[in-house]
Amino acid sequence: MQNLTLSWQSAGALSAVAYAGSVVVRRLGRTTAGLVLREAATVVALFALWQFAGQLSVMGTGDAIARGQWIWNTERRLGFPSEAALQRWFLPHQLLIQGANYYYAVMHFGVMIAFLIWLFLWHRESYPWARNTLALVTAMSLAVQLIPVAPPRLLPGSGMVDTAVQYGQSVYGTTIDGLQADSYSAMPSVHVAWCVLVAVAVIKVSRSRWRWLILLHPLITVTVVLVTANHYWLDGVAAVTLLLLSYLLQWGAGRALRRRRTPRSGSAPAEQPDEVSVPAT
Repeated sequence: MQNLTLSWQSAGALSAVAYAGSVVVRRLGRTTAGLVLREAATVVALFALWQFAGQLSVMGTGDAIARGQWIWNTERRLGFPSEAALQRWFLPHQLLIQGANYYYAVMHFGVMIAFLIWLFLWHRESYPWARNTLALVTAMSLAVQLIPVAPPRLLPGSGMVDTAVQYGQSVYGTTIDGLQADSYSAMPSVHVAWCVLVAVAVIKVSRSRWRWLILLHPLITVTVVLVTANHYWLDGVAAVTLLLLSYLLQWGAGRALRRRRTPRSGSAPAEQPDEVSVPAT
């Protein structure tokens, strides 16, 4: 199995098909199903954009390893645990490593789709907030990823193993000299941004006592991106920072909109129609 995920071309085509299907279904009178397809098309389009942006850069890829090395060294100075030491705990367990490779390739996208469908069907009033947050944090992450950074698995001397290549589960396809453009998008981790977004939204929206189990998703995701050598600790820190910025931008925009809708103090109140007196009978 050479690739467990969609290419940007495949994702783009799937998004177009889903959007066309939503138009057809809504014209047949299935409004809810049509809206679900439209929103799914939006998420797949974001995924396609993410895949495509991974192949772009505003700077040369020649310094990608140097930037990765700088992150690695900075983590050591700050006292972060070694990603290589964490990976060594898992390497002897083949099934765990293969499971981590699958989780990295599939659950990132699959959980987000399932989450948005759940939110749209059962908590429609919270859906726009989650969708807008998703779009904002993804767009900001892609902007940062235009500066190429090599992940730990491509960092010489890190002692880390590319576990996906080891078991034929790589989502990055073939490489040239061990590297390729979409392998340079280590900073920040969109995987971490999305999984934390899902966890926060589920805990905020759901009233079920089981909602706290969603915390397993970011816990597993963070472990997976480190164990598979796809990200540094600081990639996750950067992702959560951008997520917080997305929340702040939405809060600020909502506050500004409410101010525009609220009449200014001292302004004349709207004229009220004269009361019509009704003679007593």
